[in-house]
Amino acid sequence: MTFADLGLSPTLLKAVESAGYTVPTDIQAQAIPPILMMKDIVGIAQTGTGKTASFVLPMIDIMASGRRRALMPRSLILAPTRELAAQVAENFEKYGKNHDLKLALLIGGVQMGDQIKALNEGVDVLIATPGRLMDLFERGKILLNGCELLVIDEADRMLDMGFIPDIEFICSKLPEQRQTMLFSATMPPPIEKLSKKFMNNPKRIEVSRAASTNKDITAFKIQVSARKKRETLEWLLRNDHVETAIVFSNRKTTVRELNKHLQREGFSSGEIHGDIDQSTRIQELDRFKSGDINILVASDVAARGLDIKGVSHIFNYDTPWHPDDYVHRIGRTGRAGAKGRAFTFVTDDDAEAIDNVEKLTGHKIPVFGKDDVRVALKGSAPKQTGEKPAADKPAAKTAAEDKPADDKPAGEKPRRARKPRAGAEAPRQEAPQEAPSENEPEPIAAQVEPRKERPAKPRRERAPRAPRDEPKVAAKPASRERKDEPAADGEWNGPRPDFLGVGFR
Repeated sequence: MTFADLGLSPTLLKAVESAGYTVPTDIQAQAIPPILMMKDIVGIAQTGTGKTASFVLPMIDIMASGRRRALMPRSLILAPTRELAAQVAENFEKYGKNHDLKLALLIGGVQMGDQIKALNEGVDVLIATPGRLMDLFERGKILLNGCELLVIDEADRMLDMGFIPDIEFICSKLPEQRQTMLFSATMPPPIEKLSKKFMNNPKRIEVSRAASTNKDITAFKIQVSARKKRETLEWLLRNDHVETAIVFSNRKTTVRELNKHLQREGFSSGEIHGDIDQSTRIQELDRFKSGDINILVASDVAARGLDIKGVSHIFNYDTPWHPDDYVHRIGRTGRAGAKGRAFTFVTDDDAEAIDNVEKLTGHKIPVFGKDDVRVALKGSAPKQTGEKPAADKPAAKTAAEDKPADDKPAGEKPRRARKPRAGAEAPRQEAPQEAPSENEPEPIAAQVEPRKERPAKPRRERAPRAPRDEPKVAAKPASRERKDEPAADGEWNGPRPDFLGVGFR
């Protein structure tokens, strides 16, 4: 089957062919025909299956005819993150270059003025995140009365991020007579309920639910302690033939710290997470796509919506808390027939999380071992695994420490005793040789005697002169000789301690 068999227009087929695609994926082959027939659909598909093009292509043909009106977009696509929304916009620009379509992108992190200006001019396709769209609703800057088509992309992610109430509100503002498409990697009960509430007899399409079933992805898990994570990651980055890699972490602070650490170690890396503004995110993604950096450290905010060709490796530096995130993380590699490898670091605290992942994927993730290493193992081999090297190194150390602990006290005591005896005899022999120089201690004693006389006699003689200068005598009770003597009558004239200024009122 080719794209020409799906009912797309010749103009659109030219754009698809120029992009290098001739054969549709499973989700595209099953979704495009019913969308062109204006039917509601529920698409359950993993990331990396061409899901975005499955609704972008038919939408371009549907929106090709019609009239634009100010503040009233003709179609709406909701995406959970800025990255995913921007990715959808790129698909429209790539495939719709031969069509006269007006596109607007409403996302946070950029100025709202330009977005409102685009809406005033009228748009055919509006791509938005729920948060920014709700802001425009509150300001009265947008109307959805003329929206003929609605797409809810990554619905399960919307659920995780708490956007379902916003989506329900947005759907209530749309006309009842519309076409609705919902796409999700999984179908939890709240999403099922949402589809039944706002969709009209949708056609259900399910393709390869778990990304781990992708034969182009080789997945491993590595048992490792939290302290050994960085060392293990560095070894894999250097020895597993990494071309480009995305390293995922559960926390934004870990993303920042890990990126700085990799840069200090000489790696070409960048970072992307929720605290970075949109312009900086775009710059980092462009650097990664262009090859200026080959390692991208990211939080889950970037796990979905990144369509970057040639990602050879995925590293789950932290085992994802939600099993669905595992599906979306490793789906960044092994795309469009390319091969990829995915590593998940598992600590003792991650036992439950990895079990949930394996329940979702339907099989056990194999443990990375010596047979999976891509380089010849020498002295650095233990670094490549998490559990085995950690067990081997301490065993070797303890064995080495236990044996000498038993042998050294028995066999080395006489040796240690001889060495100090030899060292002790040497100075004793030198002492008698230098005995003729016994005159040296006499001057030392002579020096000690005047030192005793000087502080004793003159100070005692000056003591009786004290009554002449009474204030001076009162100021000298701090001398070593009069520490135990009672202080003279009068006020304390030394520095005032700070704690005296503190009182209770």
